[in-house]
Amino acid sequence: MSDVLYEATATAWGGREGRAATEDGRVDVQLSIPPGMGGAGGGGTNPEQLFATGYAAGFHSALKLVAAQQKVDVTDSAVSVTVALVGSLTTGIDLTARIEAELPGVDPDRARQLLEAAHQVCPYSRATRGNIVSEVSLAEG
Repeated sequence: MSDVLYEATATAWGGREGRAATEDGRVDVQLSIPPGMGGAGGGGTNPEQLFATGYAAGFHSALKLVAAQQKVDVTDSAVSVTVALVGSLTTGIDLTARIEAELPGVDPDRARQLLEAAHQVCPYSRATRGNIVSEVSLAEG
């Protein structure tokens, strides 16, 4: 295994209707099951929201890295990740990820090249490649 650059540890109590926190206390959240999954909703977050948040931040960092290497200004860029649960209890439940980026002022062809390069180096993309269906797109507008 490679040298560890950074690691984080989180613990969950109560599954989807409990609490999760990192060992350093920087993240400490209540969890609740969304109505779409048969839950009451509640004021808590859920694992998919947490994963989408981490993926969006990680992908945006990868995008900024490859853009800087290619000397492309992406100062006003943003990345949104939508994580979905698909399937059923009978067939199995899987994750999907839809990554959408806004790159104002960047030529669309160049922007798509940057997104593909970011998708190759992003640790979240690398970890999920071949394991979940993911789609990367440039926001129209």
